[in-house]
Amino acid sequence: MANHRLPTVAIIGAGVSGLTAIKACIEEGLSPTCFEKLDCVGGLWAYTEQTDRNCVHHCTICNTSKEMTCFSDFPIPKEYPIYLSNKLMLRYLQNYAQEFGLLERIR
Repeated sequence: MANHRLPTVAIIGAGVSGLTAIKACIEEGLSPTCFEKLDCVGGLWAYTEQTDRNCVHHCTICNTSKEMTCFSDFPIPKEYPIYLSNKLMLRYLQNYAQEFGLLERIR
């Protein structure tokens, strides 16, 4: 019997770009593995006071509206404000990863 393994792809980082890359790879029939050094998704939106990594400032607010910021296949909840705080943006990215089954692809 022939081995029908999907082509594999390595993705570095589970921020905005990494999450969308995982999803796109899955949709194209590839087998992505995302390598993230943090214990969460969100990339720069995952605020920390640690000085050994980059992140947004603790009071950062996104300067684009939620309608322009959201992914076309995953609207930002209506109850969120027009401009998202860093905490709400991080929650949105976490929900996106969970909704599309991306978390199981992140190491």
